[in-house]
Amino acid sequence: MKLIAQNRKARFQFHLLQKMEAGIELRGTEVKALRNGSVSLTEAYCKIDSGEIYLYNANISQYSHGNVWNHDPVRPRKLLLHKNEILRLDQKVKERGLTLVPTRMYFNERGKAKIEIALAKGKKLYDKREDIAKRDLERRLRSRTDR
Repeated sequence: MKLIAQNRKARFQFHLLQKMEAGIELRGTEVKALRNGSVSLTEAYCKIDSGEIYLYNANISQYSHGNVWNHDPVRPRKLLLHKNEILRLDQKVKERGLTLVPTRMYFNERGKAKIEIALAKGKKLYDKREDIAKRDLERRLRSRTDR
């Protein structure tokens, strides 16, 4: 597995409850741009629309050696999941008020571009402060053991 991009903000802003792998419907030069690693998932989110799931605001930069037919960097991209998986996710999103957040994008062993999406619940401000305090404590402990 070759990691292309990771959404680090997702772990800070959300409680990630359940993760699953999905394929991505890509066009033209998008795969070549992915191989260059020019992807940003920081503002990306997923939305279910009429029984299909789409990835919005994922920025795949244009391929440098592309021509007039180069792709739009922030177009909505369809994600490939089974119908029953989409229905299950849709139920959870509607009933519990959860969101779908992309956490990382990678190439699997067969060379196919995949995205990991997670059912997530937004963190409150005090949860974020708690995470920051834990990280600071771990850093201090590590720095003391290094001496």
